[in-house]
Amino acid sequence: MNATPPSNSSDNTINTVNTGNTGNTGNTGNTINTVNAGGVSGGNPAPNLSGRVAVVTGASSGIGAATARRLAAGGAAVALLGRRTDRLRALADDLARTTPGAVLPVPVDLTEPGAVDTAARTVTARLGRADLVVANAGAMLGAPFETAGTDEWDRMIDLNLRALVHTARAFTEDLLAAAAAGRPADLVHVGSVAGHACFPGWSVYCATKAAVAHLTRNLRAELGPRGVRVKNVEPGVTVTELGSDMRDATMQSTLARMRTDLKPLTADDIADALAFAVAAPPHVNIAELVVVPVQQG
Repeated sequence: MNATPPSNSSDNTINTVNTGNTGNTGNTGNTINTVNAGGVSGGNPAPNLSGRVAVVTGASSGIGAATARRLAAGGAAVALLGRRTDRLRALADDLARTTPGAVLPVPVDLTEPGAVDTAARTVTARLGRADLVVANAGAMLGAPFETAGTDEWDRMIDLNLRALVHTARAFTEDLLAAAAAGRPADLVHVGSVAGHACFPGWSVYCATKAAVAHLTRNLRAELGPRGVRVKNVEPGVTVTELGSDMRDATMQSTLARMRTDLKPLTADDIADALAFAVAAPPHVNIAELVVVPVQQG
């Protein structure tokens, strides 16, 4: 089970780190090329994403940060959306030294009304229209159903589902424009295998991820005929900060055991899979990608 947890910051300052390609020139080739670039934590060659403008939510840690590194290493300009301003800026500074594209940290609380639309306008003004959007931000807060804090339920619904829907909506016009121009256009939702399985104590989290899975299928049917590749990447047991802020101590221990009873995935493993999916030829959509540790079955 995975997503990327939110964090706290109220700083709305926007800085741009410019290191090269800032425009959205597109990628119309039908082959998957690779480039060797520094800063790729996984150590594998990064798919060639030169000319693309990517947006990653939950970019301050975990899968979001790893994905931002992977996309930037491939040559994409990347907007980093998240709540922890200090982490976003540190990541942007690091990417500026090691990758060829422009990097834009955008501090934002995705659960605030209108915040995603404001962030989208900032991205367009600084980097150009996005053609690769990774809606990754999320929270995982487990507890027995009868004792769980309803505020934790609300937080998961707000971030895992409502914020994801608004992120998709805010950038759909840009994605449709890229597709109409004959360029690749990708909307990537980071879901979870929990959307298809039963995990006692995680019922509301599982429900939000099930909603993400079916939303993705419906958007694929709606936007696919117009050239937008809508996909759902569903991690299994992965080591990130996710779940570190839940209040139930028993569920904290349960999660720790899940991550030690087998060899878990890392955030870089998920970023590698996601980057592979978005670098496929434009007529190919890797629509549902389940990525699990071998021992998870």
